[in-house]
Amino acid sequence: MDVILTGTGSPLPSADRAGPSTLVKAGDTTVPADAGRGVVMRMMAVGVRPDDLDGVIITHMHSDHVCALNDVITTHWVRTREREPLKIWGPIGTARLVERTLLMLEDDIGYRIDHHEPLVAGPQVEVTELSPGDSFCINDVDITTAGTAHAPVHPTIGFRLEHDGVAAALVGDTLPCEGVDILASEADVYVQTVLRRELVELFPGEMAQDILEYHSSVVDAAQTAARVGAKRLVMTHMVPAPTPDEYPEWIARAAEHFTGEILIGDDLTTITV
Repeated sequence: MDVILTGTGSPLPSADRAGPSTLVKAGDTTVPADAGRGVVMRMMAVGVRPDDLDGVIITHMHSDHVCALNDVITTHWVRTREREPLKIWGPIGTARLVERTLLMLEDDIGYRIDHHEPLVAGPQVEVTELSPGDSFCINDVDITTAGTAHAPVHPTIGFRLEHDGVAAALVGDTLPCEGVDILASEADVYVQTVLRRELVELFPGEMAQDILEYHSSVVDAAQTAARVGAKRLVMTHMVPAPTPDEYPEWIARAAEHFTGEILIGDDLTTITV
C-alpha cells in the first residue's frame, strides 16, 4: 500500500502545498480521500488521472477539502466519455454537494456536449452517503468509517482502509475522539491533520484562534498515536505550514509523546507499507 500526500495545505493559500488530499494505492485500487485545491495536478504528478480512480472518499464538506471535486468530476467525465460513473462516498450531505456541483457546472457541461460529438450526456456520478460505523469495499480494499469531532461541521467521518493485512487511517480534520481511536488502532499509517497550538495562539484575530477549537495539535496527534498503538504518525494539513528546515522541530515535538515513526513532508511525500 502506498499512502501519498497529494495535498498537505490548509485553507491558507500556498504556492507549495495543494489543498487537503491523501491518495491511497492498494493493489489495483486507487482512491483519494478529499479533493482540495490542485488535487488533479498533484495526482497527475504521480501518474494518476481522474479516470484511473476507483472512487473518491470525502471526510467532510469544508471547502478546502472539496473545492477541486468539480475538477475531478469534469476531468473524469471528459476522459471516460461518461462510460464509467465516478463513485463518491462521504457523510450525509455529500449527495447535495455533488448535486450543487453539477448545477454549477451545468453551462460548461452543455458547451462541451454541443462541441464534442463523442459526449452525449453529462457526468455520471454515483454517490453513497455514509453514517459513522458504516463499512464497504472498493474492489479488494475493505473500508470502515467512524464519526470524528469537527463541530460545528457535522456530520464528519474518518476512514480506515485495509488491504492485504495493512491498514491506513485517514481521519481528516478532527479533535481527538473515540472515532479516531477506533480508526487508528494499531494502524500501519495514521494520517492526521495538525496544527501547532503554541504558534497559532500567536496569530492575530479572533478567526485565527477559532481553528484551535476543532483541530488536533501535534501533541494531540502524537498522544493519539501512542494511545492506540499506531505504527506511524503522518502529519499533514499543517498550520502554520512549516518550511523543510522546521520539520525536525515538528517531529521532535511529536516524539515527546510517541515513540513510533513520525513523518512530515511536502506534497507528494509517499509512505509505502
